[in-house]
Amino acid sequence: MRSTLSLLAITALLAITALLAGCSTLPRDGPSGRAIDQGATTPESQGSYAIVPLDYRASEIIKAVPQQFLGTLASADSDAPTDLIGVGDVLAVSIFEPSGALFGGGGGGNIRVQAGNQALPPLTVDRAGQVSVPFAGRINVQGLTSGQAADAIRRALIGRVANPQVVVSVAQPVSSTVTVLGEVRQPGRQPLTVNADRILDVIAGAGGTARPTEDVVVAIQRDGQTFTAPLAVVTTAFDENVRLRAGDQINLRYQPRRFSTFGALNAIRETEMGAGEVTLATALGRVGGLNPQQANARSVLVFRFERPEVARALGVDQPPTPRGVPVVYRLNLAEGSGFFIASNFEIRPDDVVYVSRAGAAEARTFFEFVQSFTRVIYDISVTSALNLD
Repeated sequence: MRSTLSLLAITALLAITALLAGCSTLPRDGPSGRAIDQGATTPESQGSYAIVPLDYRASEIIKAVPQQFLGTLASADSDAPTDLIGVGDVLAVSIFEPSGALFGGGGGGNIRVQAGNQALPPLTVDRAGQVSVPFAGRINVQGLTSGQAADAIRRALIGRVANPQVVVSVAQPVSSTVTVLGEVRQPGRQPLTVNADRILDVIAGAGGTARPTEDVVVAIQRDGQTFTAPLAVVTTAFDENVRLRAGDQINLRYQPRRFSTFGALNAIRETEMGAGEVTLATALGRVGGLNPQQANARSVLVFRFERPEVARALGVDQPPTPRGVPVVYRLNLAEGSGFFIASNFEIRPDDVVYVSRAGAAEARTFFEFVQSFTRVIYDISVTSALNLD
């Protein structure tokens, strides 16, 4: 019996020794602070990323670099006229005949025009670009403005009507329209007019979007080309509020911005950013803050593929990847100034916020693991002793 117990004690001792030698294999929910430091670039070696201490000066440098957005609508700006009559348009034509001699007085006609303003039935522009006007015949109006179409009809009536006066307006514009789809309240066709031919005019005409402008991308499709820009930029930059061309297709796509949280926080999840800017302090608040039993407040980390121009401004010489320069920002929230810095540091889409465990939490985890292991050894030894008895 004693030999068996001694053997179990030796086994337990060897197991604990192995745990102490390889404690890095203990269960974790992310890398330790030491592992993060080991993987970073140093003056002596090139690592996978750069670690940047996040102080107030660094947060101001980041904010000072102008943001650059992927895509632009500026090159889609059109100078094509939007007030020309086209095939399918429905025209309202009014003819003023001072004498009334052409239609009045006889002939048993069904149409009777007297001196004054006479409105003809709605006229639709046919495939040939023409409309039929009584006593004037077929008039070509395609590609003309309303005033030019009125002049064409008046000239056709000269010699039949004494000093005719003609007024033409487009009652139903069909040819000068664009199609609006996606994240708008009223998708469909929207007309282009002389004073409402910009992208924001059309979006407003479609009822706008219920999504945050930061999470919506505007795409204009024209002649096999696609131009895109964030709606937040279109609503703030004049050059992005471009003039449209008849036949354009506008699509508003919902692309929510998100950030992720891991480690010793009270919530591990992916969170949508919503409207407006999100600071690091806001992001931590949305997930319930740091776990007081586990978090190392001295090591709040933000993993980001940073823009090369920002990395240069920070003095980071880490080689860029196709997504950007891999940077880890480290903030010390154990100091009072850390909360001011966190409120001044803006979270970007796809950022990963990670808080490593404190040393005491690591030790607690280790001893809990050892305790569970030694408990198993103890249970085995008791069972063996009972079996020997």
